[in-house]
Amino acid sequence: MTSNTPSTASGSTASDSQGSGNPGLYSDRSFWGMAVTQFLGAFNDNLFKFLILLLVTPTAQAIAAGEEAKDLQSEAMIIFASAFMLFSGFAGYLADKTSKRTIIVAAKIAEIFVMLAGMIGFYYFDSIGIAGMMLILFFMGLQSTFFGPAKYGILPEMLREEDLPRANGIILTLTFLAIIFGSALAGILLDLLGEKVWMASLICVGIAIAGTLTSLPIRHVAVADPNLKLGWNSLGMPRDILQLLKGDRALLMALLVCSLFWMIGGIVQQTVNALGKTQLGLDDGPTAMMQASIGLGIAIGCILGGLWSREGNKSKVVKTGASGAVVTLILLALPGGENYHMLGFRGSIPVMILLGAFTGMFIVPIQVILQSRPPRDEKGRMIAAMNQCTWVGIILGAILFKVSIWVLDSIDLPRSVIFGITALVMLPIALCYRPDE
Repeated sequence: MTSNTPSTASGSTASDSQGSGNPGLYSDRSFWGMAVTQFLGAFNDNLFKFLILLLVTPTAQAIAAGEEAKDLQSEAMIIFASAFMLFSGFAGYLADKTSKRTIIVAAKIAEIFVMLAGMIGFYYFDSIGIAGMMLILFFMGLQSTFFGPAKYGILPEMLREEDLPRANGIILTLTFLAIIFGSALAGILLDLLGEKVWMASLICVGIAIAGTLTSLPIRHVAVADPNLKLGWNSLGMPRDILQLLKGDRALLMALLVCSLFWMIGGIVQQTVNALGKTQLGLDDGPTAMMQASIGLGIAIGCILGGLWSREGNKSKVVKTGASGAVVTLILLALPGGENYHMLGFRGSIPVMILLGAFTGMFIVPIQVILQSRPPRDEKGRMIAAMNQCTWVGIILGAILFKVSIWVLDSIDLPRSVIFGITALVMLPIALCYRPDE
């Protein structure tokens, strides 16, 4: 990676001037307000999303009984992601045009109303059905769409540049800890509450209120570009961001790899649910435990990736993470034994923790590149572009998962084979991608 590109120079200078007078990371009340707010938001997102995903994943018992049982996870993921696809450009425009802190607080207030709607939706589930819950899922994605560019864009503006790798490691660790607790709690609550799922949404409402309160200590930063004009290209990928990517190959490659990473993540998330409920015949609780084990691994990997990336070893971190992910995905795909899965439930847990650890190591250096290289007045729109590409990847992952299910069912192969397909998608990154070059 060259160090003299215009985007690197201008981005670094702005970041230095913005954060030079701020306190150290661990004593920064504003940073911890942002970190806890992100944790609570990610926890809520995953709790609510997994309540729906587990409800729309068919059980082995239903299939064995000959009941009509469609796996609607892909449809749910596409609906959730469509909010990001449609509104990320406008969200990035707002993040650069107005106060990022104001957007963060407003998004958290909106989350309260979305979760209240979710509670009402689950209570009247027999009347509105899964279609009504999918609509609420869309609005949850819409709230997250506006939160994302402000959340990630504010970090390099309110922190010292040398603190950014550690800050990203902490934020990503807390994010995936939230995935652990959110996904695990969703399965436990579904098993405990049965038809009274609406009671779980009471927890979601309380968490949304808490997240709003923790966002208040986040300090104001200067508006990046108060004179920014809204144009049609602001609703998609802005022209200046396209020019930035055209002139900065390292930034472009990081964006593409990030999109591919989240495509793979979306496939794995759905495949774990299908493995647990459809192939192994597990209840919601144990299936959610498998999701949580990946989240635990990612949290560990993010810490390691944040520490290792500070030493200037981005390529080694990325190669180690990608290669380890390929190996663990292949292990999860191996057939054999009961239910055509060699590892089974207990054997899968440690391998999924390793898979999470390798992917956590992999994503931290890429996240740092996407935040630190753009100029300060384009960071919000760059993060929005990252969100758009991320959710393009997730939508493609949902489509690939749906097609894979159809093909595997037609030739009578187990769902775990999708892990092997995903390993093949990840392999070129492990072999070819080097962020430092």
